[in-house]
Amino acid sequence: MQILRASQASRRRGRKTLLVAAIVLAVVAAVSIYFGAVKVGFFSAFTDMDKRILGLRAGRILLALTVGGGLSVAGVILQGLMRNPLCEPYVLGISSGAALGAVISTIVFGMQQFLGLSALPFWAFAGAAAAFFLVYRISEVNGRIPIQNLLLTGVIVGAVFSSIVVFIVSFSQKEYLHSVMWWLLGNLQIFDMKLLLSVTIVIVTSVILASFNSRELNAISLGEEEAAHLGVDIERTKKRLFIIASVITGAAVSAAGMIGFVGLIVPHFIRLLIGANHRAVIPVSFIAGGAFLIFCDFIARMVMLPAEVPVGVITALCGGPFFLYLLRKKSRVR
Repeated sequence: MQILRASQASRRRGRKTLLVAAIVLAVVAAVSIYFGAVKVGFFSAFTDMDKRILGLRAGRILLALTVGGGLSVAGVILQGLMRNPLCEPYVLGISSGAALGAVISTIVFGMQQFLGLSALPFWAFAGAAAAFFLVYRISEVNGRIPIQNLLLTGVIVGAVFSSIVVFIVSFSQKEYLHSVMWWLLGNLQIFDMKLLLSVTIVIVTSVILASFNSRELNAISLGEEEAAHLGVDIERTKKRLFIIASVITGAAVSAAGMIGFVGLIVPHFIRLLIGANHRAVIPVSFIAGGAFLIFCDFIARMVMLPAEVPVGVITALCGGPFFLYLLRKKSRVR
């Protein structure tokens, strides 16, 4: 009876948190769409110029919602599978792998010239999957993945891949150098609506698939032995969820560049608020992650008017100290 009451209380808390997150998202989106380098009044959004500005900002907000929510869910998946709050796509080198795949396809092979920008998510996913497979295989010791090995290997692989990206970009044509570097630091500007549409479809579909695997993720987060007793096919589930996290990361990086620490900060706070039931954590993290990235993008646009700061810089300034805090806290507990 007590377990049932606790479960019902957890569901009610999850619904309330989801509602609050949706309200925060709506408020942040409304503020972001009307304020910027060019202010648009609430009652003057009927001129052609205002409509164009609002259209660009609306696309930017949709991308921030999709990317921020997707990266948060990818962080939820990786943290649940590894049973460690320090895991997230940026720290594990998956974002760097996705960036390398996108840069190789764009600069080295010029794929977008005959396939278009909508093909970028595929190449970014290939790079993300290759990065995580490499990190996973290097970290493996006697069939097990020690968390310390995984984090250290992820940081090293991410640094190596980032260096390769910078090396390739440094030999690219000068007219592309600034835009590529801006993209690598995190950029939510929209230049191709087809890319926005394809990335949104890929990420939303992947988040839905992750939600369908929430029961298995709950079991694995308790421990692999407990999951096996509950009838979960552990290895198949882990591979499936790793693929979903890589797809989300690849799509996010292909559209917005390397935006780090969103998948670290948001899932941690959501678990503190509503517990560790992934059936509730995944949708709430998606909404909260989108609101967080929209807010960071608003700060990036407003902090140095009329200039704009890459949004990845803002998320890194928020997430870097938070990562060090979690690392220090975990070391004290150990």
